[in-house]
Amino acid sequence: MKDLYLMRHGQTLFNVLKKIQGWCDSPLTEDGKKQALVAKELLKDIPFDHYYCSTAERSCDTLELITDKPYIRVKGLKERYFSVFEGENESLNPSLDQYDQFFPLVGGETNKDVETRMVTTLTNIMNKEDHQCVLAVSHAGACIAFLGAWYDANALMNEYGGFPNCSILHFQYDKNQFIFKDVMIPEI
Repeated sequence: MKDLYLMRHGQTLFNVLKKIQGWCDSPLTEDGKKQALVAKELLKDIPFDHYYCSTAERSCDTLELITDKPYIRVKGLKERYFSVFEGENESLNPSLDQYDQFFPLVGGETNKDVETRMVTTLTNIMNKEDHQCVLAVSHAGACIAFLGAWYDANALMNEYGGFPNCSILHFQYDKNQFIFKDVMIPEI
């Protein structure tokens, strides 16, 4: 069995300002940096052999606070694309259950699009022979879409009241299957 730790980036300026943040980017806040350092402490005894993150600055900056080891940026780990609503106020969002009907109408992605992209990307990463224990930093929506392919994501969200910044999903991996093991939520 191999291990994958899939982590959400730290809090960003757009999180604080309640802006829709998919493929657009904003910097980590001071709290976001603190969250990453708390996550680093949670992960310190795990023998990672490879590190990955999305191409967003917020993910790279989070990972760089956790390790000084080399890492690979991967487009497949990006957040859901919200098209013309990128950077707009979250008050313009439809209800969560309407995302798949709304955002594709303006060129955005569906949850299934994100799930398929994340499953393909992470399966390709974990199928590499020398990848036994991997940390990948991504985004809330992308992490939850991936989780939903293997586990009841709504149950986890209800149990923890969401998926806070720098939360970490732990999966075991074997023969193209991910098994959800647990979640770690750093508290500052």
